[in-house]
Amino acid sequence: MKIGIIGGGIIGLSSAYYLKKSGHEVTIIDQSDLTDGCSLGNAGMIVPSHFIPLAAPGMVAKGIKWMFNSSSPFYVKPRLSLDLIKWGLLFLKKANTKHVTQSAPALKELNLLSKFFYQQMANELPFDFGYHERGLLMLYQTKEAEHEEAETAAMANDLGIVAKILSSGEVQQLEPDVKVNCRGGIYFPGDAHLTPQQLFVGIKEYLKTHGIKYITRQPVTDFVATREHLNSVVCGQEHFSFDQVVLATGSWSGTVAQKLNLALPMQAGKGYSFTLPDVQKNVHIPSIFLEARVAVTPLGRSLRFGGTMEITGINHLVNMRRVKGIVDSIPNYYPEMNVEMPQAEKVWHGLRPCSPDGLPYIGRSKKIKNLVVATGHSMMGLSLAPATGKLVSEICNEEKTSMGLNLFDPERFD
Repeated sequence: MKIGIIGGGIIGLSSAYYLKKSGHEVTIIDQSDLTDGCSLGNAGMIVPSHFIPLAAPGMVAKGIKWMFNSSSPFYVKPRLSLDLIKWGLLFLKKANTKHVTQSAPALKELNLLSKFFYQQMANELPFDFGYHERGLLMLYQTKEAEHEEAETAAMANDLGIVAKILSSGEVQQLEPDVKVNCRGGIYFPGDAHLTPQQLFVGIKEYLKTHGIKYITRQPVTDFVATREHLNSVVCGQEHFSFDQVVLATGSWSGTVAQKLNLALPMQAGKGYSFTLPDVQKNVHIPSIFLEARVAVTPLGRSLRFGGTMEITGINHLVNMRRVKGIVDSIPNYYPEMNVEMPQAEKVWHGLRPCSPDGLPYIGRSKKIKNLVVATGHSMMGLSLAPATGKLVSEICNEEKTSMGLNLFDPERFD
């Protein structure tokens, strides 16, 4: 079949990879030139440990508290937006224990599936993308965080995800080159990480050499559709026709879906990162500073720090106060690491596509029979990309999917 993928981020590229393996003729359409993307500067973590959705008990109270701190990990910019109000009400409705209990097994399964496919890709692809299985350390400094993480660890072990509660001394044993200041930590030995820019650039070029077509700098302006069939994708004056279309437009998905009269609630959650080159005494295991919500990943000899969730609509303004919050947290956990405030041009930012229930949208549209949706992965787009791409190919091929997709129904909010 001729399949068009709208969106050339890591979800779109992964979908193209598996669709091409199935023998399809694939074209990727993107509004950018594909030199940057939401996954390019992220922490590069592959995290089966992250089975709790963003919409979880306690997030509303934390979010309200953090909103009044200019350098906090979370911020919602007050603005008159009907989409934001609707999204917020849906988030409130889902931020409960029942939702977490229902969602955790599916998120775990999707993450484990993705890790399995990353292992395959690391062996099959002709380029190195820095894939390592060293686990993940969740570091905490307060009794409150310790209690919360102990509950998460118990839940993880019940789900079959190995989680070990470590003392501060045991954490330090895992990091012989960097002094760590923490009350303790949870170690998830089954997690992994990779170098995002190596994966993104490598797979983009690999697909190009294997016949994937790219139509870049072409925003989708409209669609031509009958009642149940998408006939063509409109980019300005040009029309492109496909047998099936995959919608993988990240934070723009809600706006694009509206052109098809589909309700796909979405908010862009801006995140920031900066990378220290040539670190002499580097961290060995990726870590998350729990109280600060900062992710730390060793990428070869470099070290990347990333964090914040800034719900401010689709914009590319860099808020250096948020970056300062990341920088200020580092000596609290790594007291001997002297990190200066980076220059604004050295700070990367990306817009994460956040659904109101913290679950991705993956599945075939019931309203438009030749449309498949793959978006809304929030902070876990890179982690969940291969599994999503494989599922997209199975859906397009009308094969039995590798896992159940009921909770990821793209029309669940209609």
